[in-house]
Amino acid sequence: MPASPPHRIRTTFTVLATVAAAVIALGACGASGKTTGSAGGSGGSTLKWGWTLPTTWDPVTSRAGNDVNVLSLVYSAITRLDEQGNVVPGLARSWTYAEDGKSVTFTLRPGLTFTDGTKLDAQAVRANILRGRDQRDSLIASQLHNVKDVTTEGPLKFTVVLKDADYQVPALFAGKTGMIVSPKAFGGDAGKRLDTRPVGAGPFVLTRLVPGSYASLRRNPSYYDAAQIHLDGFEVKEITEPATVVAGLQSGQYDVATLPPNQVDAAKAAGLKVDVIPSLTVRVLDVNNTIPPFDDPRVTEALKYAVDRKALLETSNFGIGEVDLQPFPKGHPGYDPALENLYTYDPQKARRLLAEAGHPDGVNVVITTGTPEGLPEQLQAQLKTAGFTATIKPIAPAQHTQLVYVQHNVALAPDSFVGRESPLQALGVVFGPEGLMNPGRNTPKALLKKFDEIRTTPLDDPKYVKRLREAVAIGVKELPNVWLFSTPRIFARSPRVSELPRVAAVQRFDGVRIDAR
Repeated sequence: MPASPPHRIRTTFTVLATVAAAVIALGACGASGKTTGSAGGSGGSTLKWGWTLPTTWDPVTSRAGNDVNVLSLVYSAITRLDEQGNVVPGLARSWTYAEDGKSVTFTLRPGLTFTDGTKLDAQAVRANILRGRDQRDSLIASQLHNVKDVTTEGPLKFTVVLKDADYQVPALFAGKTGMIVSPKAFGGDAGKRLDTRPVGAGPFVLTRLVPGSYASLRRNPSYYDAAQIHLDGFEVKEITEPATVVAGLQSGQYDVATLPPNQVDAAKAAGLKVDVIPSLTVRVLDVNNTIPPFDDPRVTEALKYAVDRKALLETSNFGIGEVDLQPFPKGHPGYDPALENLYTYDPQKARRLLAEAGHPDGVNVVITTGTPEGLPEQLQAQLKTAGFTATIKPIAPAQHTQLVYVQHNVALAPDSFVGRESPLQALGVVFGPEGLMNPGRNTPKALLKKFDEIRTTPLDDPKYVKRLREAVAIGVKELPNVWLFSTPRIFARSPRVSELPRVAAVQRFDGVRIDAR
């Protein structure tokens, strides 16, 4: 990989359950050949990762932003982000835009293969992009609506032909939208099994799956960057009781595990290593402004002043993270410093706004939540001071997507926004007319115009960052969602495991080793 490829896009930011009875064996999906040891590492090493299993192993129908972290174990994407947030080569080693920005030609690395032994060539990539755009149940179709066609020139070159200029495409292809699946695995009846039988070209191969419990993987020797993978095996284990994570690490149930912020001190006291890794995740209150009382903009504005974000951060996240009133973390090019003090905690101002909206005695609201205890109760107390009498309605975490994102019948719900590789895609998710986290489906015309400006601006143009921040400002001020604070990923690990890469968008394991001693 060149040290500074000419096609690199600058997006640098500095800061950043029930166990099913059936066990799915996936030997037929494995890579051809056998792994005899990890490249440059100790043979026989298997990393046990306490995390969460994806909603599906099909990137086209994945229903959660966090799925990308596990899916990247079995799939490679066309591009990827480095630790500084730059778009760099993935399956494609280079790309070039046409002068008008309406097409971009990618050149693949030579000799790529899927783990079913078939070739990963330009035709396979074309089939994937068109599937993502056209498949009826695709959840990435909205990111590909501007794709007019994909043409190929030989086995290594493909051109994405666009309806309108769009300079976000290489960044878009660094996430689930750019993950490439073997066409043999999604064609015909095989496609029905893809949710549990992934076939990609990533660093590992899924070999065994117990839905809701764990997934076993083994190293893929044909992975294009196999020299950076020093683990022979990988296990993803569902964490069902976060309070037991430290004990699980001490007993060897996990080698690495996501750690609740209230257990950081306990993990350190137990002799474990703790990594706090910047992420693109921001805590937020989803607000549906088609449901009373939030159909009145004065009520939604009052809500923004009614929340003491610093107190929420200190209590619910033990101070790990930063107060954030917008969908990007500090240091990201889309983060607008001018918005930092826009909605300071002011319960009296919130009461005045409620009175102006016809609620001089306050208003009743319902907080629908599937999150752990703590944040909802603290919100309830804060809102009461500002004139909102809140009732907490607990739901199963699995219901959140259906009620909030699909049925759109929840007025107020705590949530987390997991950022996207493309800043414009991220803005579309939270502010766009079809955005999952815009349940009211209200997008100002001025914001849609700004989206078009961002899309047609090259990322090295001085106007790009300015337009990105202008869009953020419109969304934060005119859309109802209440942004709270950024949340880094917190991992505890055995001292035998080397430090984890600090990649904000996707948690990678390149270079990670386990000391066999």
